[in-house]
Amino acid sequence: MAETNFVDYVKIFCRSGKGGPGSSHFHREKFVPKGGPDGGDGGRGGHIIMRANKNYWTLIHLKYARHIFAGDGESGSSSRSFGKEGEDRVIEVPCGTVAHDAETGEFICDVTEDGQEVFLLQGGRGGLGNWHFRTATNQTPRYAQPGEPRVERAVILELKVLADVGLVGFPNAGKSTLLAAITAAKPEIANYPFTTLVPNLGIVPYRDNKSFVMADIPGIIEGAHEGKGLGLRFLRHIERNAILLFMIPGDTKDITEEYTILLNELKQFNPELLDKQRLLAVTKSDLLDEELIEALKAELPDVKFVFISAVSGYGIPELKDMIWEELNDEANRVMTMTHHLPDNVILPSAQEAVEEEVACTDYEEDEENFEDFENFDPDTIR
Repeated sequence: MAETNFVDYVKIFCRSGKGGPGSSHFHREKFVPKGGPDGGDGGRGGHIIMRANKNYWTLIHLKYARHIFAGDGESGSSSRSFGKEGEDRVIEVPCGTVAHDAETGEFICDVTEDGQEVFLLQGGRGGLGNWHFRTATNQTPRYAQPGEPRVERAVILELKVLADVGLVGFPNAGKSTLLAAITAAKPEIANYPFTTLVPNLGIVPYRDNKSFVMADIPGIIEGAHEGKGLGLRFLRHIERNAILLFMIPGDTKDITEEYTILLNELKQFNPELLDKQRLLAVTKSDLLDEELIEALKAELPDVKFVFISAVSGYGIPELKDMIWEELNDEANRVMTMTHHLPDNVILPSAQEAVEEEVACTDYEEDEENFEDFENFDPDTIR
């Protein structure tokens, strides 16, 4: 079997930078015997930022670079000079990537739009220099604020491909054949189960230069939610599809029973998938005569259906029309699957985090967030 570059699950270890310590320097100049404190602030540590990039389609670039460390902030110096900020690390990921905490499983963030940025970890703030602590009663403070420490976190990144239509069916239902017939994609096709081992995407051309994206995932079998076959590994890729197209061969013994099994597997994986619009394509219809097709129509489940043959092209125009009509229905817009966040938790965007950092640069307003520096041991601080 040929190797694939498609990687949709990776675990990385992130570490933000620590803030640089403030300086406890005193001004020294000829003919100025008591210049007073002039220690500058330390620089903040580097952030770990996740950014969606439409030019990426896999997480393979993170498979062999799983340690992401941001730079540390430099210490302040004399003349109230600020230390240099630590270098930020930006993790470029495909649109549709979800991040979870590797230890608790807690949902962290979800990026779906190109250029969207979210802070995975914020760098430690730099310490304040002794210039900030001068008072009328303490004109020579010999201490400065240490920088905030680094923050470490193991993160799991999962890619959920973005497509308009997701193909759902048992192995050898004709999903890859359909994708190859109506798109430029070249999925592997063979007469044995589980030919498709990774999701495949294709752009389906439609009338008037319009198009939509179709996703083919590996086949599902009964008991997939228990880990049978390829299990639930790739079912996450249809969570973002606006429409689910069930594909069942026309020579199946009981189409309704097979449709019910597929529906149950989706329910076991995520009950919200049942809220998506469902269509049914009865494949390999070139093997059926008109009389048998009419007889099967009376036995099909209560869902919009069409009989097709990807090999002969039978029913393909009708299938495209049906999909396009459903895609333009406002009720079928893609909805993000629910993530169970703790109450009152709001994930800040990168811009909000920067604004918060700027708002905290005034020591007088932010004094309550720091420790009592009167208790610091001057010998342990530069």
